Amino acid sequence: MNFLIIILGLIFLFLGILGSFIPIIPGPITSWLGFIVLKISNIGSISNTFLIITFLIAFIILLIDYIIPILGVKKIGGSKKGILGAALGTISGFLLLGPLGLLIGSFLGALLGELINGTNIRLSIKSGIGSLIGFITGVFLKLSISLIYLVLFVKIIWNEYF
Repeated sequence: MNFLIIILGLIFLFLGILGSFIPIIPGPITSWLGFIVLKISNIGSISNTFLIITFLIAFIILLIDYIIPILGVKKIGGSKKGILGAALGTISGFLLLGPLGLLIGSFLGALLGELINGTNIRLSIKSGIGSLIGFITGVFLKLSISLIYLVLFVKIIWNEYF
């Protein structure tokens, strides 16, 4: 039974890592659910303080992930249409082209949003680059935390059984 619980926890952790790239899955929050599985099953010694701190970190990263692309576009001088375009482009890019579409969609969405707003092409391209940088930064943050959570999970299991 413990083996199945550990596998379930690992599934959440790997979904969290996948969620670092896919906007539909909240990466670190999903990874954090692996700790909840361990806590409920009493495998390993996980304190409530540990759960609260790791949840707060995951939640803050989730918020930052939504703010960074907006700041990337704003920092370059982009408009609300550029920000909206970046968000829509990221989602539609993923749906149409998969993981590569996330990068292309973020850039093209911001670019098209700015062009629709009447912004000149140079500033529109800069806005697209700002969105792309913001997106990549968000992925890096989510992936880093999700990988740290995987290492912590494995360490907890290791300490319990070895």
